[in-house]
Amino acid sequence: MQKELILVLKKIPIHFLCWMIVWFFFKSFFSVGSSNKAFLFWFSSLLSIVTLIIAYVFVYDLIPKYLLKKQYKKFVLYTIYSGVFVATTILMIEVVGFVFYFNLEFKKMPALTTNPAVILVCIFFIVILASGLKILKSNYKSLDEKKTLENKFLQTKLELKEQELKFLKMQIHPHFLFNSLNTIYGFAIAKADEAPEMILKLSNLLDYILYQVEKPKVPLVEEIHHLEDYVSLEKMRFHDTLKVNFSKDKLNDPLQIPPMLLIPFVENSFKHGVIIDGVLNVDIRLKTANNCLFFEIENSSKRKEETNTGIGLPNIRKRLEMLYPGKYQLEIIENNDTFKVHLKIEF
Repeated sequence: MQKELILVLKKIPIHFLCWMIVWFFFKSFFSVGSSNKAFLFWFSSLLSIVTLIIAYVFVYDLIPKYLLKKQYKKFVLYTIYSGVFVATTILMIEVVGFVFYFNLEFKKMPALTTNPAVILVCIFFIVILASGLKILKSNYKSLDEKKTLENKFLQTKLELKEQELKFLKMQIHPHFLFNSLNTIYGFAIAKADEAPEMILKLSNLLDYILYQVEKPKVPLVEEIHHLEDYVSLEKMRFHDTLKVNFSKDKLNDPLQIPPMLLIPFVENSFKHGVIIDGVLNVDIRLKTANNCLFFEIENSSKRKEETNTGIGLPNIRKRLEMLYPGKYQLEIIENNDTFKVHLKIEF
Protein backbone atom coordinates (compact mmCIF):
# COMPACT_ATOMS: atom_id res chain seq x y z
CA MET A 1 0.00 0.00 0.00
CA GLN A 2 2.80 2.38 0.91
CA LYS A 3 4.68 1.58 -2.30
CA GLU A 4 1.56 2.29 -4.39
CA LEU A 5 1.13 5.64 -2.64
CA ILE A 6 4.75 6.55 -3.36
CA LEU A 7 4.28 5.67 -7.04
CA VAL A 8 1.15 7.85 -7.24
CA LEU A 9 2.95 10.77 -5.63
CA LYS A 10 5.82 10.44 -8.09
CA LYS A 11 3.39 10.60 -11.02
CA ILE A 12 1.64 13.80 -9.88
CA PRO A 13 4.34 16.29 -11.07
CA ILE A 14 4.57 14.53 -14.47
CA HIS A 15 0.80 14.57 -14.94
CA PHE A 16 0.61 18.22 -13.86
CA LEU A 17 3.30 19.18 -16.39
CA CYS A 18 1.50 17.27 -19.18
CA TRP A 19 -1.80 19.01 -18.50
CA MET A 20 -0.15 22.42 -18.38
CA ILE A 21 1.21 21.67 -21.86
CA VAL A 22 -2.31 20.71 -22.98
CA TRP A 23 -3.70 23.95 -21.52
CA PHE A 24 -1.08 26.04 -23.36
CA PHE A 25 -1.87 24.12 -26.55
CA PHE A 26 -5.58 24.94 -26.30
CA LYS A 27 -4.89 28.59 -25.38
CA SER A 28 -2.48 29.07 -28.30
CA PHE A 29 -4.60 27.19 -30.83
CA PHE A 30 -7.94 28.91 -30.06
CA SER A 31 -6.45 32.40 -29.63
CA VAL A 32 -6.32 32.86 -33.40
CA GLY A 33 -8.53 35.85 -34.27
CA SER A 34 -9.28 36.90 -30.68
CA SER A 35 -7.75 39.24 -28.10
CA ASN A 36 -10.17 38.41 -25.27
CA LYS A 37 -7.66 36.97 -22.80
CA ALA A 38 -10.26 36.34 -20.09
CA PHE A 39 -12.39 34.23 -22.45
CA LEU A 40 -9.38 32.33 -23.78
CA PHE A 41 -8.20 31.53 -20.25
CA TRP A 42 -11.65 30.37 -19.20
CA PHE A 43 -12.30 28.47 -22.44
CA SER A 44 -8.90 26.70 -22.42
CA SER A 45 -9.27 25.79 -18.75
CA LEU A 46 -12.69 24.21 -19.27
CA LEU A 47 -11.53 22.27 -22.34
CA SER A 48 -8.48 21.04 -20.41
CA ILE A 49 -10.71 19.82 -17.57
CA VAL A 50 -13.05 18.02 -19.98
CA THR A 51 -10.09 16.48 -21.80
CA LEU A 52 -8.52 15.43 -18.48
CA ILE A 53 -11.73 13.70 -17.35
CA ILE A 54 -12.23 11.84 -20.63
CA ALA A 55 -8.55 10.89 -20.89
CA TYR A 56 -8.49 9.42 -17.38
CA VAL A 57 -11.77 7.57 -18.04
CA PHE A 58 -10.18 5.92 -21.09
CA VAL A 59 -6.73 5.32 -19.60
CA TYR A 60 -7.75 4.01 -16.19
CA ASP A 61 -11.17 2.50 -16.85
CA LEU A 62 -12.28 1.77 -20.42
CA ILE A 63 -8.97 0.56 -21.85
CA PRO A 64 -7.88 -1.79 -19.02
CA LYS A 65 -11.43 -2.97 -18.24
CA TYR A 66 -12.76 -3.52 -21.76
CA LEU A 67 -10.25 -2.96 -24.59
CA LEU A 68 -7.34 -4.96 -23.16
CA LYS A 69 -9.75 -7.71 -22.10
CA LYS A 70 -11.14 -7.81 -25.66
CA GLN A 71 -14.65 -6.74 -24.69
CA TYR A 72 -14.87 -4.63 -27.82
CA LYS A 73 -18.63 -4.13 -27.89
CA LYS A 74 -18.69 -2.56 -24.44
CA PHE A 75 -15.64 -0.47 -25.26
CA VAL A 76 -17.27 0.93 -28.42
CA LEU A 77 -20.53 1.56 -26.54
CA TYR A 78 -18.84 3.52 -23.75
CA THR A 79 -16.72 5.37 -26.30
CA ILE A 80 -19.94 6.57 -27.96
CA TYR A 81 -21.28 7.64 -24.56
CA SER A 82 -18.05 9.56 -23.96
CA GLY A 83 -18.34 11.25 -27.35
CA VAL A 84 -21.92 12.33 -26.61
CA PHE A 85 -20.84 13.69 -23.22
CA VAL A 86 -17.95 15.66 -24.74
CA ALA A 87 -20.09 17.05 -27.57
CA THR A 88 -22.78 18.17 -25.10
CA THR A 89 -20.19 19.77 -22.85
CA ILE A 90 -18.61 21.62 -25.78
CA LEU A 91 -21.97 23.07 -26.79
CA MET A 92 -22.62 24.20 -23.20
CA ILE A 93 -19.20 25.88 -23.03
CA GLU A 94 -19.85 27.67 -26.33
CA VAL A 95 -23.26 28.88 -25.14
CA VAL A 96 -21.83 30.19 -21.87
CA GLY A 97 -19.01 32.00 -23.71
CA PHE A 98 -21.47 33.38 -26.25
CA VAL A 99 -23.74 34.75 -23.52
CA PHE A 100 -21.34 36.02 -20.86
CA TYR A 101 -18.18 37.02 -22.76
CA PHE A 102 -19.48 38.29 -26.11
CA ASN A 103 -22.92 39.68 -25.14
CA LEU A 104 -24.72 37.50 -27.68
CA GLU A 105 -22.59 38.86 -30.53
CA PHE A 106 -21.70 35.67 -32.34
CA LYS A 107 -19.39 37.31 -34.89
CA LYS A 108 -17.03 38.52 -32.16
CA MET A 109 -16.29 34.98 -31.01
CA PRO A 110 -13.03 33.39 -32.35
CA ALA A 111 -13.88 31.31 -35.38
CA LEU A 112 -12.24 28.15 -34.02
CA THR A 113 -14.21 28.28 -30.77
CA THR A 114 -17.51 28.25 -32.67
CA ASN A 115 -16.72 25.02 -34.51
CA PRO A 116 -17.68 22.01 -32.33
CA ALA A 117 -16.07 19.60 -34.78
CA VAL A 118 -12.65 21.27 -34.45
CA ILE A 119 -12.94 21.34 -30.65
CA LEU A 120 -14.00 17.68 -30.59
CA VAL A 121 -11.04 16.68 -32.77
CA CYS A 122 -8.62 18.57 -30.49
CA ILE A 123 -9.98 16.93 -27.36
CA PHE A 124 -9.96 13.40 -28.79
CA PHE A 125 -6.52 13.95 -30.28
CA ILE A 126 -5.23 14.39 -26.73
CA VAL A 127 -7.32 11.44 -25.51
CA ILE A 128 -6.06 9.18 -28.30
CA LEU A 129 -2.48 10.22 -27.58
CA ALA A 130 -2.87 9.41 -23.87
CA SER A 131 -4.65 6.12 -24.70
CA GLY A 132 -1.90 5.14 -27.12
CA LEU A 133 0.73 5.68 -24.45
CA LYS A 134 -1.35 3.59 -22.05
CA ILE A 135 -1.64 0.72 -24.57
CA LEU A 136 2.09 0.86 -25.35
CA LYS A 137 2.89 0.79 -21.65
CA SER A 138 0.50 -2.11 -21.11
CA ASN A 139 2.00 -4.07 -24.02
CA TYR A 140 5.52 -3.43 -22.74
CA LYS A 141 4.48 -4.56 -19.26
CA SER A 142 2.84 -7.69 -20.70
CA LEU A 143 5.96 -8.52 -22.72
CA ASP A 144 8.13 -7.95 -19.66
CA GLU A 145 5.89 -10.18 -17.52
CA LYS A 146 5.84 -12.81 -20.26
CA LYS A 147 9.62 -12.73 -20.49
CA THR A 148 9.88 -13.00 -16.70
CA LEU A 149 7.51 -15.99 -16.69
CA GLU A 150 9.44 -17.62 -19.53
CA ASN A 151 12.71 -17.14 -17.64
CA LYS A 152 11.16 -18.63 -14.50
CA PHE A 153 9.76 -21.52 -16.54
CA LEU A 154 13.14 -22.18 -18.17
CA GLN A 155 14.88 -21.94 -14.80
CA THR A 156 12.39 -24.37 -13.26
CA LYS A 157 12.72 -26.69 -16.25
CA LEU A 158 16.51 -26.59 -15.94
CA GLU A 159 16.33 -27.34 -12.22
CA LEU A 160 13.95 -30.24 -12.86
CA LYS A 161 16.26 -31.53 -15.58
CA GLU A 162 19.24 -31.38 -13.22
CA GLN A 163 17.27 -33.13 -10.48
CA GLU A 164 16.15 -35.86 -12.88
CA LEU A 165 19.71 -36.35 -14.10
CA LYS A 166 20.89 -36.69 -10.49
CA PHE A 167 18.09 -39.15 -9.84
CA LEU A 168 19.09 -41.22 -12.85
CA LYS A 169 22.71 -41.21 -11.69
CA MET A 170 21.62 -42.24 -8.19
CA GLN A 171 19.93 -45.25 -9.76
CA ILE A 172 22.84 -46.15 -12.03
CA HIS A 173 25.58 -45.89 -9.41
CA PRO A 174 24.20 -48.30 -6.75
CA HIS A 175 23.24 -50.67 -9.54
CA PHE A 176 26.80 -50.68 -10.84
CA LEU A 177 28.33 -50.97 -7.36
CA PHE A 178 26.03 -53.81 -6.40
CA ASN A 179 27.29 -55.95 -9.28
CA SER A 180 30.94 -55.08 -8.63
CA LEU A 181 30.76 -55.79 -4.90
CA ASN A 182 29.10 -59.13 -5.59
CA THR A 183 32.05 -60.04 -7.79
CA ILE A 184 34.63 -59.10 -5.13
CA TYR A 185 32.59 -60.93 -2.49
CA GLY A 186 32.80 -64.12 -4.53
CA PHE A 187 36.58 -63.80 -4.89
CA ALA A 188 37.02 -63.02 -1.19
CA ILE A 189 35.16 -66.19 -0.22
CA ALA A 190 37.33 -68.21 -2.57
CA LYS A 191 40.43 -66.38 -1.26
CA ALA A 192 41.49 -65.75 -4.82
CA ASP A 193 44.77 -63.95 -5.57
CA GLU A 194 42.93 -61.55 -7.85
CA ALA A 195 40.94 -60.03 -4.95
CA PRO A 196 43.49 -57.24 -4.09
CA GLU A 197 43.75 -56.19 -7.72
CA MET A 198 39.98 -56.16 -8.02
CA ILE A 199 39.69 -54.00 -4.90
CA LEU A 200 42.23 -51.57 -6.36
CA LYS A 201 40.33 -51.30 -9.65
CA LEU A 202 37.06 -50.92 -7.81
CA SER A 203 38.65 -48.19 -5.71
CA ASN A 204 39.49 -46.29 -8.88
CA LEU A 205 35.96 -46.75 -10.14
CA LEU A 206 34.58 -45.54 -6.81
CA ASP A 207 36.72 -42.43 -7.06
CA TYR A 208 35.30 -41.87 -10.53
CA ILE A 209 31.73 -42.39 -9.38
CA LEU A 210 31.93 -40.31 -6.22
CA TYR A 211 33.96 -37.34 -7.48
CA GLN A 212 34.24 -37.20 -11.25
CA VAL A 213 30.62 -38.05 -11.92
CA GLU A 214 29.41 -34.75 -10.44
CA LYS A 215 31.11 -32.95 -13.29
CA PRO A 216 28.87 -32.18 -16.27
CA LYS A 217 31.44 -33.68 -18.65
CA VAL A 218 34.71 -35.60 -18.53
CA PRO A 219 37.29 -36.34 -21.26
CA LEU A 220 36.35 -39.30 -23.43
CA VAL A 221 39.72 -40.94 -22.74
CA GLU A 222 38.94 -40.85 -19.02
CA GLU A 223 35.58 -42.57 -19.56
CA ILE A 224 37.36 -45.19 -21.67
CA HIS A 225 39.95 -45.78 -18.95
CA HIS A 226 37.24 -46.58 -16.44
CA LEU A 227 35.45 -48.73 -18.99
CA GLU A 228 38.63 -50.77 -19.29
CA ASP A 229 38.89 -51.07 -15.50
CA TYR A 230 35.34 -52.33 -15.36
CA VAL A 231 35.99 -54.84 -18.17
CA SER A 232 39.04 -56.08 -16.25
CA LEU A 233 36.89 -56.63 -13.15
CA GLU A 234 34.41 -58.65 -15.16
CA LYS A 235 37.15 -60.73 -16.77
CA MET A 236 38.36 -61.70 -13.31
CA ARG A 237 34.83 -62.69 -12.33
CA PHE A 238 34.09 -64.73 -15.44
CA HIS A 239 37.59 -66.26 -15.79
CA ASP A 240 37.83 -68.11 -19.08
CA THR A 241 34.12 -67.90 -19.81
CA LEU A 242 34.33 -64.25 -20.91
CA LYS A 243 35.86 -63.04 -24.16
CA VAL A 244 35.91 -59.25 -24.68
CA ASN A 245 37.10 -57.48 -27.81
CA PHE A 246 37.41 -53.74 -27.14
CA SER A 247 38.43 -51.79 -30.26
CA LYS A 248 39.07 -48.03 -30.22
CA ASP A 249 39.51 -46.21 -33.51
CA LYS A 250 40.27 -42.55 -34.36
CA LEU A 251 39.43 -41.20 -30.95
CA ASN A 252 39.18 -37.44 -30.58
CA ASP A 253 41.23 -36.70 -27.47
CA PRO A 254 39.68 -33.28 -26.63
CA LEU A 255 36.15 -34.71 -26.90
CA GLN A 256 34.19 -34.70 -23.65
CA ILE A 257 31.08 -36.66 -22.67
CA PRO A 258 28.91 -36.91 -19.54
CA PRO A 259 30.43 -39.34 -17.02
CA MET A 260 28.99 -42.85 -16.67
CA LEU A 261 27.34 -42.53 -20.07
CA LEU A 262 28.77 -45.70 -21.64
CA ILE A 263 29.39 -47.95 -18.64
CA PRO A 264 25.69 -48.96 -18.27
CA PHE A 265 25.76 -50.44 -21.80
CA VAL A 266 28.82 -52.51 -20.95
CA GLU A 267 27.40 -53.50 -17.59
CA ASN A 268 24.16 -54.58 -19.24
CA SER A 269 26.01 -56.79 -21.71
CA PHE A 270 27.78 -58.66 -18.88
CA LYS A 271 24.74 -58.96 -16.65
CA HIS A 272 22.22 -60.05 -19.27
CA GLY A 273 24.56 -61.73 -21.71
CA VAL A 274 24.32 -65.49 -22.11
CA ILE A 275 27.21 -67.95 -22.11
CA ILE A 276 26.96 -69.95 -25.33
CA ASP A 277 29.29 -72.91 -25.91
CA GLY A 278 31.06 -72.05 -22.69
CA VAL A 279 31.85 -68.43 -23.61
CA LEU A 280 30.17 -65.05 -23.21
CA ASN A 281 31.30 -62.98 -26.19
CA VAL A 282 31.26 -59.19 -25.91
CA ASP A 283 32.44 -56.92 -28.74
CA ILE A 284 32.87 -53.20 -28.01
CA ARG A 285 33.66 -50.73 -30.79
CA LEU A 286 34.27 -47.06 -30.18
CA LYS A 287 35.31 -44.32 -32.59
CA THR A 288 34.88 -40.61 -33.27
CA ALA A 289 34.51 -38.88 -36.63
CA ASN A 290 33.17 -35.51 -37.80
CA ASN A 291 32.33 -34.42 -34.23
CA CYS A 292 30.32 -37.61 -33.73
CA LEU A 293 30.77 -40.46 -31.29
CA PHE A 294 30.00 -43.97 -32.52
CA PHE A 295 29.63 -46.65 -29.87
CA GLU A 296 28.61 -50.23 -30.57
CA ILE A 297 28.40 -53.18 -28.22
CA GLU A 298 27.29 -56.70 -29.02
CA ASN A 299 27.03 -59.69 -26.70
CA SER A 300 25.94 -63.29 -27.06
CA SER A 301 22.37 -63.73 -25.94
CA LYS A 302 19.19 -65.73 -26.38
CA ARG A 303 15.87 -64.18 -27.34
CA LYS A 304 13.33 -64.18 -24.54
CA GLU A 305 9.61 -63.50 -24.73
CA GLU A 306 9.97 -60.97 -21.89
CA THR A 307 13.30 -59.19 -21.75
CA ASN A 308 14.23 -57.56 -18.49
CA THR A 309 17.21 -55.25 -18.99
CA GLY A 310 17.08 -53.78 -15.49
CA ILE A 311 17.34 -50.04 -14.91
CA GLY A 312 20.53 -49.43 -16.91
CA LEU A 313 19.26 -49.08 -20.48
CA PRO A 314 15.99 -47.23 -19.69
CA ASN A 315 17.91 -44.71 -17.60
CA ILE A 316 20.60 -44.18 -20.20
CA ARG A 317 17.92 -43.54 -22.81
CA LYS A 318 16.38 -40.88 -20.57
CA ARG A 319 19.77 -39.29 -19.99
CA LEU A 320 20.49 -39.19 -23.70
CA GLU A 321 17.13 -37.55 -24.40
CA MET A 322 17.82 -34.89 -21.79
CA LEU A 323 21.46 -34.29 -22.68
CA TYR A 324 21.33 -34.59 -26.47
CA PRO A 325 17.74 -34.03 -27.63
CA GLY A 326 17.56 -34.56 -31.38
CA LYS A 327 21.32 -35.17 -31.56
CA TYR A 328 21.58 -38.85 -30.79
CA GLN A 329 20.52 -42.15 -32.31
CA LEU A 330 20.11 -45.21 -30.11
CA GLU A 331 19.25 -48.53 -31.73
CA ILE A 332 18.81 -51.76 -29.78
CA ILE A 333 18.64 -54.96 -31.82
CA GLU A 334 17.86 -58.33 -30.30
CA ASN A 335 18.41 -61.41 -32.44
CA ASN A 336 18.16 -65.09 -31.61
CA ASP A 337 21.77 -65.31 -30.40
CA THR A 338 22.98 -61.71 -30.07
CA PHE A 339 22.02 -58.47 -28.39
CA LYS A 340 23.31 -55.30 -30.08
CA VAL A 341 23.38 -51.62 -29.16
CA HIS A 342 24.27 -48.89 -31.66
CA LEU A 343 24.75 -45.37 -30.35
CA LYS A 344 25.61 -42.22 -32.29
CA ILE A 345 25.96 -38.80 -30.62
CA GLU A 346 26.49 -35.52 -32.46
CA PHE A 347 28.51 -32.84 -30.67
